[in-house]
Amino acid sequence: DFSIVESELVESATTRLHVGFRAPSRAAVDAWWTALTEDGYPSDGAPGSRPAYGPDYYGAFVIGPDGHNVEAVCHRPEA
Repeated sequence: DFSIVESELVESATTRLHVGFRAPSRAAVDAWWTALTEDGYPSDGAPGSRPAYGPDYYGAFVIGPDGHNVEAVCHRPEA
């Protein structure tokens, strides 16, 4: 389960928070990143392998409206 609620604080509780979501496939990572960047969210890393993070790590990153890094990641090997 994951939940996001609006804060009653005037100031941000965090800065540059990183939130990652598991994707079912590399194609889903690609589609997620394409949809978000087409909607105007800035890319923080195009879809691709990230061998430094693991042998089958495939992820993409965007910057959300509050400046946080949001990621879709798949840990399955390339089909």
